[in-house]
Amino acid sequence: MEGGASETTKSKALKEKSEQFAQKLGHRDFKSSNGWLENLKNRHNIVFRKLYGESQSVSDELCSKWMKSLPDLLQEYSPDNIFNADDTGLFFKALLDKTAVFHGETCHGGKQSKERVTLL
Repeated sequence: MEGGASETTKSKALKEKSEQFAQKLGHRDFKSSNGWLENLKNRHNIVFRKLYGESQSVSDELCSKWMKSLPDLLQEYSPDNIFNADDTGLFFKALLDKTAVFHGETCHGGKQSKERVTLL
């Protein structure tokens, strides 16, 4: 598995889910193990990857156009009314940023929820 500290959590969740499927399929004696999971991933070329960015969210052309118009937007304000600030946000409905895929397969993130609590 590619990943960091949550690798054990992912493995545990996969093993638990596989045991649930086995029970539903009538395999009462099935027990998933670390070896079983590694063999399954190797046999089917499954790896964990980080999802990068939102597919086609904002074009570079649109960003460039906005940057060029920024001086025009700021000219209406006096320097006393222009501030530099930083914010942080908690995206409480965000999806996971990693997933299991077949080796060599590309993966892209979908649109993430924008609902958040923001502090300035």
